[in-house]
Amino acid sequence: MALRNYLVGEVAKDFADGLFSRREALRRLGLLGLGAVPAAALLAACGEPAAPSAPTSPVGAPPGRGPGVGRGSDVRFAGPAGELRGAWAAPAGAPKAAVLVIHENRGLTDHFYDVVGRFAGAGYGALCVDLLSAQGGTAALTDPAQAPTTLAATPVDKLVADLRAGIDELGRRVPGAKVGAVGFCFGGGMVWQLLEAGESRLAAAVPFYGPAPEHPDFRRAKAAVLAIYGELDQRVDATKQRADDALTAAGLVHTARVYSGADHAFFNDTGPRYNPEAAAAAWQATIDWFGQYLSVQHA
Repeated sequence: MALRNYLVGEVAKDFADGLFSRREALRRLGLLGLGAVPAAALLAACGEPAAPSAPTSPVGAPPGRGPGVGRGSDVRFAGPAGELRGAWAAPAGAPKAAVLVIHENRGLTDHFYDVVGRFAGAGYGALCVDLLSAQGGTAALTDPAQAPTTLAATPVDKLVADLRAGIDELGRRVPGAKVGAVGFCFGGGMVWQLLEAGESRLAAAVPFYGPAPEHPDFRRAKAAVLAIYGELDQRVDATKQRADDALTAAGLVHTARVYSGADHAFFNDTGPRYNPEAAAAAWQATIDWFGQYLSVQHA
């Protein structure tokens, strides 16, 4: 499965960047189903890990966060196989549209309560579905390796079904509004999966450095797609061309932006690869894209 392979690659990259010890990387790879020999070979191919770097200090407020912008609140709603959890934020006035936010492989972390709040500050009703709801929610997990391991073991069609339930919930909370989707890392990959599943309710989509499906087919989708990449993120960037080819074959409006000097997960201001300049530019590009393709004037 492409997403499982992507999550394996995430562990290897984190090890190479000095974010995990070799012991921890081997443990996580084992939980993802990789045997000891291939796991050791994968880490050996990464070479000597980089020295751990100090977290990047945000320069001013992170993109989209300004005076009076709040954070998401916990919500629960019906899913296809039981109750789903999520983080919801509503704008102060009438919503411009609705946005489905899809979290990284670490689950619905504190960062994503902030992200939905940023979209609310920009005038959108925003919901992030906790794709670990069946496990009691991300906050119930005690081992940080549990989130990516569980997501890797979950069939893609189940993840897509839960996200579709999130779109249903947005329809109840922001009735009649156009819907966009934005996802980050693993969540960016799930944006591509929604498009491949033919989720026609999406009018716009912005996958941030998300791995495209192995053989993408977006002909049933209707969204205008802005694909975000980091120049240094070679692993995900290697899937860029096949995504672009599939979008072209589907006749979808699309463009891609590659941010110079930015690595994987550059938008996350709580992570070690945060790039303030690239994050601010990508945020503005996202807001502009949604402003164009989620507006009531755009047919």
